[in-house]
Formats: sequence, structure tokens, C-alpha cells
Amino acid sequence: MTKTELMLALWEEGRTRLTNLLPGINSADLLRRLHPQSNSLGWLLRHIGEVEHLFAKNVFGEPIEVRASTIGPMAKDHGQFIDLNALFVHLEDAHRVLRTALEKQTDVDWEAYIETREFGRKTKAEALARISTHTAWHAGQMVLILKYGTMAD
Repeated sequence: MTKTELMLALWEEGRTRLTNLLPGINSADLLRRLHPQSNSLGWLLRHIGEVEHLFAKNVFGEPIEVRASTIGPMAKDHGQFIDLNALFVHLEDAHRVLRTALEKQTDVDWEAYIETREFGRKTKAEALARISTHTAWHAGQMVLILKYGTMAD
């Protein structure tokens, strides 16, 4: 197994924290949140896809355009992410784009350093751990929202 194959397998397995949740989510769940000021489930789904797209571009060099609406100081959840199909398509595209970027890496590439404004200087392998834990972190939040969350007022 090459290092790239290993990294892909690790990333895919880590992403199951998200993908295993998706079949149980319905449109009514998208506006649920743990607290009135916390992010909704729909917002978190959109955010995960946007961050995966940004990783493909900024860390792994994919030539894509990314319009992020869930990142930065102006990114507010106003209950705007309510189209379940569009969110699932967005997540599928993020998966495809990031997987394509990962597949292009050579064994040597994983040891190469990149630098981003968000998390500084890391090897590509370290950056992959970062995106894996980011997705899992938010998937954990979604589990709590699905279990305990309520609809926003």
C-alpha cells in the first residue's frame, strides 16, 4: 500500500462519522440547533463541504473556485441552508474534489510543508489530519443536535 492509499483510507474512514449520519437526516432537521445562538444542522452540513473544498484548493492545490458563506466574521447562520438535496450534492462534490486532490499526491508530497493563514505551517499529512478531525468534530455536533436539538424560534 502506498502512502497515498493509506492516507485516503484513513480520510475515508474518518469521514464515515459524517456519512453514516446522512441517511437519517431529513429536511425538518436542517433548522434544528442546540441553542438559539448555535449553528443549525443545515449550516454545519454546508460548512463541512465548504471547508473540504477549501482544503482541496489551499492545501492540495486543486484549481477550483470556492465561495464560502460559513467561514469568516460575516458568516452567520440565519436558517438559510434548508435544501437537503442541495446540501447533499454539495457534500458529495466536496468529497469528490478533495478525494481527487488526495489521489494526486505522491508519497513524497505528504511530507511537503504548506502554510495557511488558518493553521500555519504543516506537512500535507498533518493537514489531512486537520480536515479529518474538523469533519468528525462537526459530525459529533450534529449527533447532539439530532438527539437533543430543537427548532429555532
